[in-house]
Amino acid sequence: MHIVFAASECVPWAKTGGLADVVGALPPVLVRMGHRVTTFVPYYRQVAKQMPDLPTVIPSLTMPYTYYQRYARVLNGGVHEGVQVYFIDCPEMFDRENFYSTPSGDYLDNWERFGLFSRAVIEASKILGVPDVFHAHDWQTALIPIFLRSIYFFDPVLRKVPAVFTVHNAGYQGWFPADTMPRLLLPWDMFTLDKLEMYDQVNLLKGALVYSDAITTVSRHYAQEIQTSEFGNGLEDVFRKRSADLFGILNGVDYDEWDPTHDKHIAAHFSADNLKGKKECRRDLLHAFGLNGVEDHTAVLGIVSRFATQKGFDLLAGIMHELVKDDVVLLALGTGEEYYERLLGELAMRYPDKVRVQIRYDNTMAHKVEAGSDIFLMPSRYEPSGLNQMYSLRYGTVPVVRSTGGLEDTIHEEHNGLGNGFKFHGYNQWDFLDAIRRALATFQNKEQWEVMMKRGMEEDFSWEKPAEEYVKVYERVIANRNWS
Repeated sequence: MHIVFAASECVPWAKTGGLADVVGALPPVLVRMGHRVTTFVPYYRQVAKQMPDLPTVIPSLTMPYTYYQRYARVLNGGVHEGVQVYFIDCPEMFDRENFYSTPSGDYLDNWERFGLFSRAVIEASKILGVPDVFHAHDWQTALIPIFLRSIYFFDPVLRKVPAVFTVHNAGYQGWFPADTMPRLLLPWDMFTLDKLEMYDQVNLLKGALVYSDAITTVSRHYAQEIQTSEFGNGLEDVFRKRSADLFGILNGVDYDEWDPTHDKHIAAHFSADNLKGKKECRRDLLHAFGLNGVEDHTAVLGIVSRFATQKGFDLLAGIMHELVKDDVVLLALGTGEEYYERLLGELAMRYPDKVRVQIRYDNTMAHKVEAGSDIFLMPSRYEPSGLNQMYSLRYGTVPVVRSTGGLEDTIHEEHNGLGNGFKFHGYNQWDFLDAIRRALATFQNKEQWEVMMKRGMEEDFSWEKPAEEYVKVYERVIANRNWS
């Protein structure tokens, strides 16, 4: 089977979140299963800095718009772990400081940028190899299934090719003015309530939900949640209508990158059979945040996150005046909304012996936080899949999470002590504080804590099982499309 992946991000070249990790990790596993996988990514300025002077495989693709045309090249990014990678190069669209926006807001021409990318993927695939299935990710590639079922409907090469669409976060939908329809050469009869129209605007995510052959999302629980008004972000009726074609497949973990037995970023290696290196990683982490003399009985609470309300930082802010009374230190790494960046900075100045913050994203430091913390905090308002809780388990860092999305699917708290972490259910700051204090109470029982650490470290969230589930989805849509 030949699968074409199309995404706006992919590690190690372009990343702002978990989407990049999935698109980087899943295709190599599919290749090992015997499938052929091709991945397309935009040739951003950041990518060009890492991979300059790539060979051109298609010198010019013509992208038509209403009154003009744009042109794109396809660059050969090489074969990585068996996956053929191509980059779509259009400097006026992708040679920019950021992927999607500036501090003042989203790029106003994102409809054009990712419309060009989506159409270039389709056109390049006709030349480089028509796949058995397209796998598009998030609103930036939502136009692939939309185009396939509209302006490419009568293309004899593509008519039978299905599209699978993965929703990594239903909160990001791709809203644009109504006149985007003719600009993208889409027929006005698609601008209706049951297709792309929503509140008199174009909603690209909605269009992908309507026109894809199958929809996947990144955990079983999130697939259920997005069919409710609380989590559907206005699209819950569409998700419910497509529920027979909606599959929740939990993201996996790339253990080549995230495993304390061979992690190149941490101070010492360790495993469930030999935890000695964990203490050295704890000392190294504290030193990296400028803390010394922290006693073994003091719990190190770690956070690696985007600082945003979605990630539960309003809850954290509400309990900090109580949490600092406990025998803890809090170490936070990340960037995000200015309000929370400033608030965390102020907390660090107010409680310098208790709170330290690094407002940046640093992959090496992220590994150090996972390896060196005792407890990892994820109080998310919603979390479609979440990866950090699974990283934490592998590093013997016990998670405290809110029961939502992938956090609900992966973290289990049992009153008999057989769980792998701690959970709270209501979105309430005091429930969050109570869960942390349950963890702290268990932390003081070193024997029970070590048992919990080892239990988490022995769990397997590798990509093999999710990949098998994706193959079943691919086989289903291919069979349905060929039968129709």
